[in-house]
Amino acid sequence: MKKYLWTILLIILSFVDTTYVFGQEYEALKGLKSIKAVFEFRKDDPKSAAFYLNAIHQTYKDKNITAVTENPDFVVVFTGPGVKVLSKNKEDFPPEEHEIIDNIANKISAMVKDGIKMEICLVAATIHGIDPESILPDIKPVYNGWISLIGYQNNGYSLILTY
Repeated sequence: MKKYLWTILLIILSFVDTTYVFGQEYEALKGLKSIKAVFEFRKDDPKSAAFYLNAIHQTYKDKNITAVTENPDFVVVFTGPGVKVLSKNKEDFPPEEHEIIDNIANKISAMVKDGIKMEICLVAATIHGIDPESILPDIKPVYNGWISLIGYQNNGYSLILTY
């Protein structure tokens, strides 16, 4: 039953722009001239990863964000087990999750096309047995994702954790 509810929620969120459903303004955004956010992404369950990627993408396109700046600066840095969903090699996942992995690849391409930057930690990829050659082409490899996170935060990016 839980699997069924996740599937329905993912389908609904894929087609519904939640900004219009909840449509509220945020006091915290008043007076801002730019928005810079870096997401540390550690979700390795394909359904959960797909859900969070969709949420990040919807946040990027949210009318409250685009009212501050048409081009917010978002970066997703995949670290830890989150790197597992970024391989073109799907053999570590059961067949019933292959379609979700394909959807994740498509979502990442759409996010990059919209202007969201993506990085993958090669240390994490090595630890989790991900062949660097199999990493999705839209994602920039960096040796140590934590160094990227440190740099982005020191350059004024807000850190968002997706654990």
